[in-house]
Amino acid sequence: MRILVTRPQPGAAQTAAALHERGHEPIVAPLFQIEILSKVDPKAAEWAAILLTSASALAGILKSAGRSAWRGVPVFAVGDRTAQAARDAGFTNVTSAAGNVNDLIGVVAAQLKPPARLLYLAGEERTGDLAGALQAKNFAVDTIVVYRFLTVPALPEVAATALADGLDGVLHFSRRGADAFLIAARNSRLLDAAVNRPIHFCMSEQVAAPLRQAGAARIQVAARPNEDALLELCG
Repeated sequence: MRILVTRPQPGAAQTAAALHERGHEPIVAPLFQIEILSKVDPKAAEWAAILLTSASALAGILKSAGRSAWRGVPVFAVGDRTAQAARDAGFTNVTSAAGNVNDLIGVVAAQLKPPARLLYLAGEERTGDLAGALQAKNFAVDTIVVYRFLTVPALPEVAATALADGLDGVLHFSRRGADAFLIAARNSRLLDAAVNRPIHFCMSEQVAAPLRQAGAARIQVAARPNEDALLELCG
């Protein structure tokens, strides 16, 4: 199948490689650009662990001049892809919750003892209340917003061309991503084709909601809220 990947880099390239391995033709057209808002000083405090709900948050560390000081700090990541990104960045003690924010909360609570001080590297927009849930369990959580996504106003040319030529599917990783896809398609005057022609592969029912509201009928939802399950839908 010809499948559109709209997530930001570097995740888009990783997903495209996984699709290619499955025999599909990935079309990479990110609808978001990452803007780094903060760099984190590893000497600012002593943290028992770093919490990651997205690989994008690593940029707040990787652009720090003292990033080598982080390498031995335990990292708890929401999923396997984010965990692998942390390992690729040089972290040596990485644990994946292999799921969603609730799974991450459970893993942290099971492996660490309060009142451990934790560093949550977050995006400007977040799903769930990771910090609040862990604070309720008597952990100390320092939340630093290190990045945000800037949305492109219209579909990139490669995506518009693919829709016109016949696109088989679109991967949707987040509700915000699904919303951005619909807005970009509308601005490109391709909303009908974008909604009705491809199969919409969604990470969860929450992700699928705006597509259903827009009238999409060809929707498939992953059995688990992670990328492996999402790719399994594609065959």
